[in-house]
Amino acid sequence: MSFIIDIDKDIDQLRKSKAGIPLLINGTIYSARDAAHKRLKELIEKGEPLPIDLKNRILYYMGPTPAKEGNVIGSCGPTSSYRMDDFFEMTLELGIAASIGKGSRAPFVKELIKKYKSPYLITIGGAGAYLAKCVVSSRVIAFEDLGAEAITELVVKEFPVIVGIDFRGNQIFT
Repeated sequence: MSFIIDIDKDIDQLRKSKAGIPLLINGTIYSARDAAHKRLKELIEKGEPLPIDLKNRILYYMGPTPAKEGNVIGSCGPTSSYRMDDFFEMTLELGIAASIGKGSRAPFVKELIKKYKSPYLITIGGAGAYLAKCVVSSRVIAFEDLGAEAITELVVKEFPVIVGIDFRGNQIFT
């Protein structure tokens, strides 16, 4: 049984969810991959303003394919999360509530999750076409020049995830 969480209204319910629990997310999430993370880091290092406020938001490690006519978004499956591990503490310091991706994370990530109480959620690799059906709207909001790696705002309905690492550091990975 999956629990439905409206992240725009009750992000704390998500933070309290235990490892292994399947959830269906409703609300606004943001996609960002390697290049967007690198760009955010560069802006921070230069002391420049960021194009987005990530406080209490969820980052989805994903770069969509182009949408076919009549569709909101193309395939939008997760990318391997370990590629964002070096940027993870930076995004936590920016206030992210959680991250979504696929696969296990570096050991230090678990400690950061416990420190910041920001769970890691996983979704289904290879199911990008299915996940696209859960996206109600999509719009690029930052770094449009990065193409599929731009930061995109996604409004999702019943987007399936599993808590991979909960805020206590419990995890489903061995």
